[in-house]
Amino acid sequence: MSRKGNKLLDIPTGVTITINANIVNVAGPKGKLDIPFPNVINVKVENNKVQVLRTNDEKQTRMYHGTINSLIHNAIIGVTDGFLKKLHIEGVGYKASVSGNKFNLAIGFSHPVVLQIPQNVTVVCKTPTDIEISGFDKIVVGEFAAKIREIRKPEPYNGKGIMYVGEHVIRKVGKTAETAKK
Repeated sequence: MSRKGNKLLDIPTGVTITINANIVNVAGPKGKLDIPFPNVINVKVENNKVQVLRTNDEKQTRMYHGTINSLIHNAIIGVTDGFLKKLHIEGVGYKASVSGNKFNLAIGFSHPVVLQIPQNVTVVCKTPTDIEISGFDKIVVGEFAAKIREIRKPEPYNGKGIMYVGEHVIRKVGKTAETAKK
């Protein structure tokens, strides 16, 4: 039995949800998202609540049941509050900046790294080492943050790199002259 899929989702004020041919349209003050779903799933909107139902009890259908419910829930949160990812850059001379719809990174390579900011995503650099990525689509915001982090992952010896705020990097002790003598 799917606990996640059986959860009823409340529709906040200002959010409209419509269902058109296996696509759930969620519109709110921050934007509009479309969530496709397979034929084995039914979505109902009644009394300001969204209910996701499955047509059979096969394993794949049960997996879709919880996934579609979570996607609709994330869309509702996204169009009302939005999502935010914070990154921090650690390292001497490492910095980031935004110019128009381009995100520029200087992180120890012989060339600057320039990334195109996705549509409906806002990137703010409060300081050259603190980055905030926000938007109403959780998937796009998370993917762009992961793409930035992937360029220079935090390394365990000096702690340099791009990391999420609050991420704990396990530090390693490097070679020392004491152990080399023995």
